[in-house]
Amino acid sequence: MATAERVSREVSDNFVFQRSRLAYVEAARLVRGRVLEIGTGTGYGIDVIAPCAEHFVTLDKFRSAELGTLPANVEFCEAKVPPLPFADATFDCVVSFQVIEHIKRDRIFVDEVRRVLKPGGLFIVSTPNRPMSLTRNPWHVREYTAAQFDALLSSFSEVRRMGVEGNASVWRYYEKNRASVQRIMRFDVLRMQWWLPRWLLQLPYDVMNRLNRRRLHSANRELTEGIKMSDYYITEVSDRCFDLFYVAKK
Repeated sequence: MATAERVSREVSDNFVFQRSRLAYVEAARLVRGRVLEIGTGTGYGIDVIAPCAEHFVTLDKFRSAELGTLPANVEFCEAKVPPLPFADATFDCVVSFQVIEHIKRDRIFVDEVRRVLKPGGLFIVSTPNRPMSLTRNPWHVREYTAAQFDALLSSFSEVRRMGVEGNASVWRYYEKNRASVQRIMRFDVLRMQWWLPRWLLQLPYDVMNRLNRRRLHSANRELTEGIKMSDYYITEVSDRCFDLFYVAKK
């Protein structure tokens, strides 16, 4: 069973895939020159960013089998971060979507991003908005509120604070998902999800997450498959945003 933690094109992932794709489309309006992506995943954002970059380096701890042949101006780098394996002031822009919540040394990670950015360079980053999480995700080291993310990025000279919201279709799916998750979590009478170690919860969480998405798709095919990227939009950050989407300037 494919992990539900990495965004895929599986139809049951459509709710997450379209939201995640929007981050790349918004970033493409801002990137220029030499661009670094931290967190390639399956590479579903490469075709969006690459045409806007002079040279695009996309980095991950391993190369996904789905990555395929890359465009001429794209280079894949295999590395664990932090640190970043690049010289100071190498990139005009760094993008990283749904990655920082997995990084134990998040402050060092942010310092490394600042180090490899040129003066005036942009760090475009997204992460789940903690108030919108339905349960503990044991794959995440932590999740952030907007105030916590503000503090983490405070070393940048300017920070534009935004979030990803959705329309009525998105909210219908979210409410169905919340009800489904609540039905599952009623069996956790001892609230074990909050005190067991992350490593012990990761496999059962992944299996239940995948099964839940597929069950929701089976029961709500039109709703699940009908969600489009245009059903999401960037707005001012609030507790109702599904993701935090920040643009920080060095």
